[in-house]
Amino acid sequence: MPPRLKNYSGDKMNVEPWPPRWLTPVADVDIERGKGLVAIDFAQEYGIITKDSVAGNSGTKLDLRDWQQELIKHIFAFNENGGLKHRINLIGMPRKNGKSALASILALYSLVLGPEGGEVYSVAADTGQARIVFKDAARMVTESEELSTMLKVYRNAIYYAKKNSSYTALSAEAYSKEGLNPTFVVFDELHAQPNRDLFDVMSLAMGARGDMASMLAITTAGTKSDNTGRDSIAYNLYQYGKSIAQKEIEDDTFFMAWWEDDGDHRSEETWKRANPGFGDLNAPSDFHSSVRRTPEAEFRTKRCNQWVSSRLAWLPSGAWAEREAEFTVGEDEDIILGFDGSFNGDATVIVGCTIPKNPDEPNKVFMVAAWEKDIDNDNADWRVDVRMVEEAIIAFCQTHPNVREIACDPYRWTRSMQVLQDLGLPIVEYPSTSPRRMVPACTKFMDAVIDKTVIHDGDATLARHLDNCVTKIDAVGPRIVKDKRDSPRKIDAAVAAVIALDRATVGRLAVMVPEFFS
Repeated sequence: MPPRLKNYSGDKMNVEPWPPRWLTPVADVDIERGKGLVAIDFAQEYGIITKDSVAGNSGTKLDLRDWQQELIKHIFAFNENGGLKHRINLIGMPRKNGKSALASILALYSLVLGPEGGEVYSVAADTGQARIVFKDAARMVTESEELSTMLKVYRNAIYYAKKNSSYTALSAEAYSKEGLNPTFVVFDELHAQPNRDLFDVMSLAMGARGDMASMLAITTAGTKSDNTGRDSIAYNLYQYGKSIAQKEIEDDTFFMAWWEDDGDHRSEETWKRANPGFGDLNAPSDFHSSVRRTPEAEFRTKRCNQWVSSRLAWLPSGAWAEREAEFTVGEDEDIILGFDGSFNGDATVIVGCTIPKNPDEPNKVFMVAAWEKDIDNDNADWRVDVRMVEEAIIAFCQTHPNVREIACDPYRWTRSMQVLQDLGLPIVEYPSTSPRRMVPACTKFMDAVIDKTVIHDGDATLARHLDNCVTKIDAVGPRIVKDKRDSPRKIDAAVAAVIALDRATVGRLAVMVPEFFS
C-alpha cells in the first residue's frame, strides 16, 4: 500500500476531517466503556481493500484513518447498563470516502463478536445496492484463513455456526421483512429509499433485542422529498440529528456524524470540508475533472453532500450562515418584533430586529422565542400554549421598553392581539398570507442578506426554517413558501424574520428622515 497522503500538495491541510460538520454529543465515559477499540482492532486485522483505488490496491490491508477510528468509537459507545448507547447511527459523507468498506467490516464484526443468535443484515433500496456491502464482507472472509474456517459463505448469507448467527443481504420489498429479529442492520444509501416503509420495518424489528441491537444508516445526501411528497426518511433523520447536535432536543439513543459543506460546489475548499478522505481516499484530480462534466445538482449531492430540493431554494447557499455575528441587544435600542403564530401543527415564533440609528450599522435579527411541535409527535390535538406566547411578548417588552412595533399575522390570533393592545403594547397587523405584502418583504430580506446589511445571532431554529423555504413565483412575484403545502418542514421563523426586517426598515427610515412621517 502506498504511504498515506495527509495532503496531496505536501502542505498541511487547513481542514481537519474530524469532527464532521454535524456531530451529536457522546460522553467520553460512554466511548471509554464501549467496544470501539475492539471493533477497530477487528477491522485492522481482517479488513481489506476490495477494489483498486487511491487508498490502495485490491487485497491490501484496510488502514483505518484517525477520523474513521473516532467514528467507530462513537458508533460502539455503551450506556451505563453495558448495552449499545445508540439505537440509530446516521453517517453521512460523499461518495468515494470508504463508506462500503467501513460498513462491510463493521457488519462482519457484529456477526463474529456480536451476541449469540445474532442476525446481521445489509439492506438498501434495491438488491444490487444491498449486495455491495455484503460482497465486500464476503471477500474479506474468503481472503482470511482464520475467518474462512469460522464462517460459511453462501450466495446471500454468511453463517457462523458457533454462535448460530447469520449475516444476510436483503432485497428492498419491505413487506417481506416481518418476523426478523436483527442485532445489527447496515442500511446502505438511505437517501435512495422511495419511502420510509423499509426503515420502519427494520427499526421496529430490532425492538425485541433492546440495547443489544443497532442500525448503521450510511448514506450521501439526496433530494429532500420522497415519492409520497413528504420528507424522505434520510432527510427527516438528518434534520433530527441536526436538532440534537444544535441542542434543540435531546436523544441519547440517536447518533449522527455528517460531513457536508454548503459552499461553492466548484471550490476546492468546499470539497475538503465535505470529504474526510479528500486527498487521501480520493484524488483531488477526480474532483476537478468531474465538476466539469457532472450536472450541478448531482455533483453537489454526491461530492459535497449538499441536500437539493425539487424546487428552487430561496437564499443562496451559505449566505445566511455568513451573516452570523456576536452581538447584544441593548435595552435602549429600537426594536421590531415579528410574530408568526400557528393554531396547531406549525410553529409559533417571535423574532426581533433592531432599528439602527446609524445608517452604517446593520440590522440585528435575533430569536426571541419559538414553540414548535416535535417532528415525531403524532398528537393531532397538539396546540401551542397561547398564554405562554402572550407572556413571552409581555416579558420581552418589559425588559426592552423601546419595542416600536409588534407586527402580527392576525389569523387566529385576534384575541391575543387585542389583549396585548389593551395593555398598551404597539400591535400592528401584518397579514403574511398577502402576496402583495410578502413579495416586496421577501425581496428586501434577500437583498439585505446578499448586500450584508443584516446580521443575526446564529439561532438554529431560524436557520433551519430559512433552509426549508423555497421560492414560489407567480404573477405577483417571488415569495417564500413551504416545499409542499402539508410538508412537516416549518418556515414560520423565516416568515417572522421577514416581517420583522420589513417593518424595521420602515422604522429605520423614520429614524433617519423623521419629517417624512410627520
